[in-house]
This record gives sequence, structure tokens and C-alpha cells, in this order.
Amino acid sequence: MGYTALIIAALLLGAVGGFLAAGGPRPYRKSQPQGPTVAELLQRQVHTSTSGVVLLNRFGDVVLHNPRAAELGVIHDYRADPRAQKAAEQARRTGETVTVDLCPLDGRASLAGRGPAAVIGDVRPLGDGFTVVDAADQSDSVRLEATRRDFVANVSHELKTPVGALALLAEALLDTAEDPEEVRRFSTKILHESTRLGTLVSELIALSRLQGAERLPELGSVEVDEVVEEALSRSRLAAESAGIEIAVDGPSGYLLEGDRALLVTALTNLITNAVHYSPHGSPVSISRRLSEDFVEIAVTDRGIGIEPEHHERVFERFFRVDPARSRATGGTGLGLAIVKHVAANHGGEVKLWSRPGTGSTFTVRVPRHGTGEVDGDEATTEPDRAAPAARSITESADGVTTVETGGVR
Repeated sequence: MGYTALIIAALLLGAVGGFLAAGGPRPYRKSQPQGPTVAELLQRQVHTSTSGVVLLNRFGDVVLHNPRAAELGVIHDYRADPRAQKAAEQARRTGETVTVDLCPLDGRASLAGRGPAAVIGDVRPLGDGFTVVDAADQSDSVRLEATRRDFVANVSHELKTPVGALALLAEALLDTAEDPEEVRRFSTKILHESTRLGTLVSELIALSRLQGAERLPELGSVEVDEVVEEALSRSRLAAESAGIEIAVDGPSGYLLEGDRALLVTALTNLITNAVHYSPHGSPVSISRRLSEDFVEIAVTDRGIGIEPEHHERVFERFFRVDPARSRATGGTGLGLAIVKHVAANHGGEVKLWSRPGTGSTFTVRVPRHGTGEVDGDEATTEPDRAAPAARSITESADGVTTVETGGVR
């Protein structure tokens, strides 16, 4: 924590003390200085400081404070927090700086983002019985640490499950080495678990790179139609196995400035998700359209839908609406988190419209680079055919969730 509050408070006390010692204002001079005085400038600095500054006298009364101190809860009704008063007494007695925890007592509401989660104050003696409290909001550090702990716990759990399953299956395989039928059955399960483990590790690495990247590593002109085609080819086997037909609108000719591999990965995740959460034989559709300076790619399914309270959380790492179903289909719980970060790293966002029992539409919205050289009629009419599915997202206020814009939270 810095010494700004200490310096400011000391100078203020010195200015006030000097004023009183001089017996009031000095005699009038012919040339008065123009602009604010030093004391006024110092007071402005205290008033606009990002730290909470509270000046206490020998009785623990508040002599001066700035608005930030009230925002952080260091003072209430012009009275200092009892913890700050106690620290001030200790600082006056010992002559040393005392660090005090001024975190709000209602920690749950603070961690939920409705107030400061962590406030730490340094209380310093100024002499003549005065002390200054310099309080800083360290909520971001606390929330970051909480997120890190959750992430480590989730990763440990997700890795432990397939690793434990592989160990048990290997033991069972050894016990049935002379039975070809059992060997085949356990070998198939081992292959499934090892594939799931490999996918989890790959997606963890991909997500880590996306979150740590300040800018995309490789930018180039990307054809949207090629992204859609490659994502379709990657998802075709899963769709055929589930008896799901994927309907796609006509070529658009749209171009994006971005990373082709990342865009393909994001769209593949959305298509695979739609296939896994759709009933056998139901349709999945993909549409493209222009919306101002953005290209929108929408993936719509007629699946089970998502409850409104889960709309924002589905983009969190390892969050699953139906954990059992996700694991049964080989899901890692990271697919939608990757989609969110890919869109954000391209300066875009991902939207969700969903209604339980009706289905869901996920729309990736990325800034447009330009249009390709395609037939004029095709380029202008095809987006209109794809528009209804996308319009339900932009025009309907029911169930629409905008998750991320222009960066990653």
C-alpha cells in the first residue's frame, strides 16, 4: 500500500497548524497569488484518491475523510470503523504503523460482486494524537485467488475421474486376460476414457492460451464459409451417430480478420454441443448473416433447452447443466468457455437464446472484415434466408443473454 494518504494528511495538518500558529491570515499584499492554494490542492487530492483516507484525532473522532472511505465502509455515519479506531489507539501508543483487516462483515455479498470483498487499512501515527487510516480495496486479488482455488479443485476432480477409471479398467483387463470377449469390452472402455482424458488436457491448454493472450497470435483473412464447412466435417460423425441432420444456409462470402483455427474450434464446439443435447433424429441448423459491422453465425437445436438461471453460467469453466449427460457424451465442461474466449479475443461476443423444452440458439458475433467475390444475388439473398433464427435472438427479449463484449472478464 502506498504512502499517499500519509503524505497528504501530514501536509494538511502542517498547513492547518501553520495557519493557526501564524494567528490567522497574513496582512493583505498588493499581489495576491492566482489559482488554488496548496491546502486546496491537497484537499482535492484527498477527495479524489482511490484509497480511503480517514484522519482521526486522539479521541478517535473523524476529523477528515474522503468519499472513498465511506464507499469502502471505513466510516459509518461519520464514525470510524471500531477496528480502525482500535488500530489507531495502538498506532498512537507504539508509534508504529498498524495494518488492520477492514473487510465487510457480510463476506458472501461482497464475494458475489455487490461490494468490496477485501479492505486492508494501514493506520499511521502523525503526532500530536492524530492518526491517518489509508484503506485500499483488494477485492480483485481475493476474487482472483478464489477463482484459482475453484479452478484447481475442478481440474483435480476432472482429471481424477478418468485416471481412476483407467486404473480400475486396467486391473479388470489383467484379471480377464484369457477371455477375449471381456478383453475387447474393457479395451473399448479404456479407449473411451483415455480419449476423454486427452480431450480434457487439450482443451485446458487451449483455454489457458486464450485467457493469457493479449492479442491473437495469427491474424489473417478468414472465409466464414470455410470455417463452417470445416466445423461441419469435424461434427459430421457425431451427428450421423445420433441420427441428427444438420441444415446449413447457402454460401455467404463473408470474410473475417482473425485466427481460422480458433474460429473453427469455437464453431465445432457449438455444433457438437447441439448434437449432444438434441433428441435422436431432431434437426440442428446453422445460419450466417450480417448485422451492421458484425458477422453472426448461429447454431440452433431443438433439444432440451436451458433454464434461465443457467444462461450466464453455461459459459463458466466446468459448469454443466446435466453433469451425468455431459460425461456420458464425453463432454469436458470447457467447450462453451472456449467459445466465449475465442469470440472475445476477436472483439466479439457470444449470445444465448434458450427455452426449456423448445431448444437453444448460440450465436457467435464477430467483427466483419469484408465480403468475398461471390455472385451478387447470392450474397444479398442468402442472409435473408438465415435471418429468422438469428432475429429471434436479437429481437426477442425473452431468454436472451449477452455474455461478453470486447474482452474477457
